[in-house]
Amino acid sequence: MTATAAPQAPSSVLAVPPAAPAEAAAYFASRLAFHTDVADVHAALAAGRADFAVVDSRSTQSWDQGHVPGAVHLPTAQIPQLAAEFLDPAVPVVVYCWGPGCDGATRAALALARLGYRVKEMLGGIEYWIREGYEVETWEGTRQLPPDPLTAPVDGSDCGC
Repeated sequence: MTATAAPQAPSSVLAVPPAAPAEAAAYFASRLAFHTDVADVHAALAAGRADFAVVDSRSTQSWDQGHVPGAVHLPTAQIPQLAAEFLDPAVPVVVYCWGPGCDGATRAALALARLGYRVKEMLGGIEYWIREGYEVETWEGTRQLPPDPLTAPVDGSDCGC
């Protein structure tokens, strides 16, 4: 008689099993309805295909340090009072804040959605915009740093995703 090995517990990755493919497809499609990334925003702006408005939801001091060229400055706390003055309700909005460690863009997106705007959050915020080597406008003029080799292709090519 041979002994059978006791079944091993799944890894921590699979301790909660993956969703069924149809559920996963619905979830990921939903995520894409709420988020975009800096590379896609930059590509659309660079190609002159900005069928959306870009909103920087940070403070004036932060805006002055550097912001996406062509963005609208609309600090989160001022959105309820100023959105209609600066944004067309028929044009979708892409909002950003500092970066992935900040919920500011999420709060701004919520405020805009509550006012009836169609809105997406730009994942990575201004941090990843800069880390990918894209130009920013500052109170002193434009500035551009080389891409961070740990987060973006250093030759400026498409990342392939």
